[in-house]
Amino acid sequence: MSKVLLTGTLTCAPHEVDDVLSIIDDHIRKSRAEAGCLQFELWQDELTPTNFHISEVFLSEAAFAKHQDRSQGSDWGRITGHMARDFTKANA
Repeated sequence: MSKVLLTGTLTCAPHEVDDVLSIIDDHIRKSRAEAGCLQFELWQDELTPTNFHISEVFLSEAAFAKHQDRSQGSDWGRITGHMARDFTKANA
């Protein structure tokens, strides 16, 4: 079983920053509580506030897939689903 690592940046429009900030804490809390989540960090870039950086580690591909399913069906998915993502996924 190999771990899944995801890193990258989500970019929103300037008028969407407050929407992302309004749900970010809930998304972090729910993601960290998921079975198989070993690490979940999500933060706003200090210099470019429309960029949000992410670093995730999940125990397995199955745990990562469950996280993706939950995220897509959540407020996070509804609000950020259309936003640009520049993510890199790797197995370790």
